[in-house]
Amino acid sequence: MIHRDSIGVVQEIKPGAVNVMTSGSGIVHSERTGVETRASTSRLFGTQTWVALPKAHEEMDPAFDHVDDSKLPRIAGEGNRVRLFMGSLYGETAPTKFPWDIFYAEAVLAPSAILPLDPAYDERAVYVVSGEIDIAGDVFGPGRLLIFKPGVRISILATSQARIMLLGGEPMDGPRNIWWNFVSSRKERIEQAKAEWRSGKFSSVPGEHEFIPLPE
Repeated sequence: MIHRDSIGVVQEIKPGAVNVMTSGSGIVHSERTGVETRASTSRLFGTQTWVALPKAHEEMDPAFDHVDDSKLPRIAGEGNRVRLFMGSLYGETAPTKFPWDIFYAEAVLAPSAILPLDPAYDERAVYVVSGEIDIAGDVFGPGRLLIFKPGVRISILATSQARIMLLGGEPMDGPRNIWWNFVSSRKERIEQAKAEWRSGKFSSVPGEHEFIPLPE
């Protein structure tokens, strides 16, 4: 898959790699498979996660950061394999940049393996990608997002081979509003972004000519 954006970045996304695109004051982007890939049968597996910026950074210049799979920290335990994408967890820190204290990781658990999730952060959650996990006697399968109370030590037991996402961090500095692809702490800023999109004031992606209208 190829990432292109309005600040001029062209980046191939290879298996296991992480792209961190920071919208800030506004960015336009595309992620497309190449012509050769589309001409044959292929599979795509991954996650796209939106993370709110702190208020002081909401209007920062847009940016892009790419980290190859080989540069991501690995944490191995008894039956557990954790790959850290962002922030700090289990004594390791990812090389990706983000202006807030957060964590984001993938964990693969063998059947009967136990993975602790200590209360180092006030906000913690687990998303079950595949398999099943048991937390305090309750079993959860794929597609479940589990949000935990602050201060409670969590143990995640895999009842089968499981792949989960671990995410969280310190509470953000206030609520956020989201409409389509626009996110801001201020509703009037989203209205401004709508008007700018309609009038074509957003920068275009070099080599891309398709215009996607607002969903109105």
